[in-house]
Amino acid sequence: MFRGIDEVDWASLRHADGSAEDVPGLLRGLASADPAERETALDRMYGAVHHQGDVYDATLACVPFLLVLAVREEVCDRAGIVELLVSIGGPDGGGDGEDGAGEESGDLAARARAVLRADADVFVRLAGDADAGVRRAAAAALVRFLDRPADVLALIRERITVERDDRVLLALAEGLGLFARRHQRAGDAHAAGAVDLLAALSGPPYGPGLRLAALGQLARCAPRLLPADLVPTVVRLLRDRSGQRVHGRLAPDGPGVDTLAGRLRRLRPSDEEGSRLLRTLHSALDPRVADRVALLCGQLTSPDALDRCNAVWMSAGLFREWRAGAAEPVALIGAQLGAEEGRLHDAAVAVLVELFALALPAADHLHALVSCRPEFRIRHRERGAPTLGGPLKALARAGDARATPVLAEMLAGPVVPHDLGLVIHHLGRAAAPLAPALRRRLARVRLDGPDTHERAVPLLSALAALGDAESVPSVLRLLRGMPDGLRLRDAVTEAAVRALGAFGGAAREAIPDLRGLLETDCAVAAGDALWSVTGEADAVVPVLLRKLTDPGSGRFRPAAAADTLGRLGPAAVTALPGLRRMTGSGAASDRAAAACAVWRIAGEPEQVLPVLRAAWVEHPRTRTTIAGCVAALGPKGAPLHDLLRAELRSPRRHRAGSGGYDSHDIHEDEGLLRVCRVALVREGGG
Repeated sequence: MFRGIDEVDWASLRHADGSAEDVPGLLRGLASADPAERETALDRMYGAVHHQGDVYDATLACVPFLLVLAVREEVCDRAGIVELLVSIGGPDGGGDGEDGAGEESGDLAARARAVLRADADVFVRLAGDADAGVRRAAAAALVRFLDRPADVLALIRERITVERDDRVLLALAEGLGLFARRHQRAGDAHAAGAVDLLAALSGPPYGPGLRLAALGQLARCAPRLLPADLVPTVVRLLRDRSGQRVHGRLAPDGPGVDTLAGRLRRLRPSDEEGSRLLRTLHSALDPRVADRVALLCGQLTSPDALDRCNAVWMSAGLFREWRAGAAEPVALIGAQLGAEEGRLHDAAVAVLVELFALALPAADHLHALVSCRPEFRIRHRERGAPTLGGPLKALARAGDARATPVLAEMLAGPVVPHDLGLVIHHLGRAAAPLAPALRRRLARVRLDGPDTHERAVPLLSALAALGDAESVPSVLRLLRGMPDGLRLRDAVTEAAVRALGAFGGAAREAIPDLRGLLETDCAVAAGDALWSVTGEADAVVPVLLRKLTDPGSGRFRPAAAADTLGRLGPAAVTALPGLRRMTGSGAASDRAAAACAVWRIAGEPEQVLPVLRAAWVEHPRTRTTIAGCVAALGPKGAPLHDLLRAELRSPRRHRAGSGGYDSHDIHEDEGLLRVCRVALVREGGG
């Protein structure tokens, strides 16, 4: 089984953690009779030898041994080994380093695929293996590595005819869809045969799971063949499929070895196949938002808790990408909060917390849960300070005033979550009654505690949002009393300074403190606050001007300085040369902020409009800054009103598809839309 393994110079090969000397032991571990040893070895293969999809020279050297292990019937868990081989071969077997792993990794990945293609007959054999898990994994490998399309199509057709395991059938349908897409791109006639087979599988007499899988693949490669009544058909098939399962509670988390592979497996949805079926269909229907919303509503009203749980997670992807149609599914997600099943309840809370104001249709359910189940108000963690419970956080972030008395009760109690202050600004004026209690808690924050930052910053944020000028003494106590060397002292200082700026003229006693900070790392925030308190520009402009070009200012400081200079308007006229230079270099956020400032100070948009239009299109993260500038200018912002109107017409969120994901993406996008509306209303014709 391991012939030749000791002849490989593993010490000279590398993986993510350095020397590959441990790889022979890992390969032998995959063949161990001990389940814990097998899982630990597989975990390490993904953690080092094939870390985050990268292919190293050690990964390439493993492939022949993995192929041998995959066909030895005495080896347990061979399905995991075949899945590893598929992953090493790349996401669709057709790229070369497109995962961004780098040129060297891309070359090694291409060589690994070449080895797998040369030995692809292994997967033909495994397609008929006695182990259903192996057959399931082999379905993906066939399409990716066997370069004889007629044979692949014939083999998949044959396997569908004889296969009796539902999970393998779904994998075969998925492989068929991949086959069709790959050969469509190549203009190969074999694609038509695959599409015809998918169309046949999407109707009777096949079972509901296979029909759903076929419909999902058709939506990706031949949407013209989808039925006109797609959504009712899918909902009906989904419920038929659910009826074939054993009804009852969601499957509990099973015991297992504490490895990365084991944890990921336990984090998968209880109905992983159902989740994958619907995820494929939703992905294929991506821009057909109305159909997706209707499909979600059908899923969320299913009598089966597994279907509803899958729908909750599907909804998260829809809300993050698209702006329309949230109200009905959100209300139905709120209805899941009464479910006994832990996963369904937790999924609903996790999604609602991310929605902020969009969670309002679920507010009645959130309020009922917070009122009747006090244990959901605070989340106690094994490590770290307590935080707001998800249902209460979602209710407050939605801006529902019913959160205020619950928060007041918590503020009066013995345990107050550190992050309570961070939800206050979402409640607006409804949170005003909380100001005295917040003020008292700020006055009790230790000046030299290890958790001063965690306790003080949210409270300062809350009091700033409420404009509570009576808290000035407590803010100054903090600002003046924190010792040097305190952990995150500068962050607390900036939060205190921003609060003083929010109080405006009522914070005049802080003027000496703010002036004293103009030569520190908090200079930008101090200058902004000093302007808000005094309205005097002479002491502020030179400081902010230096921060435009100071290499030690840190990330975001030049943009923040430009924002403040723009707010000063004509009083910052001496900063124009520096701001104009800044519009032509640096990060996109800096260029956009500088261009906005030039427009607000000089009132001459002609020179900066190209900068702002380019930033708007090329760097969506700058749009809120630009829209805010246009709103502040009122009718004078008309030269960019066309961008704002187009944004309001766009059904897609402005950062969708830009890479990465942030839990505040939805909130920021909704904020952009609000600013655009404000700007156009001020124009008078929006």
